[in-house]
Amino acid sequence: MTDAQPSLSDDIKRREISYLIKMGIRLICLILAVAVPAPWPIRGLFVAGAVLLPYLAVVGANQRGQGLPPPMDMTGSNQNEIPRHRREIGS
Repeated sequence: MTDAQPSLSDDIKRREISYLIKMGIRLICLILAVAVPAPWPIRGLFVAGAVLLPYLAVVGANQRGQGLPPPMDMTGSNQNEIPRHRREIGS
């Protein structure tokens, strides 16, 4: 295992796939809102999905590095660290 972040191309690919899935669901909602003879509450859900999913898809595609492990905290003290000013014995 490594703590290295995934490459930029892997991150972009993941975000592109997520965007395309959301837009595919939006297209299905749009088709169902027009083609399915359903009562207005169900048709309203399809229309709401067709209207709201583009916003969610773009916001999700612009969130770079989400879902990745957080980087290691390098600000804390390390027990193995060599002190800057060591006392010499006999000085």
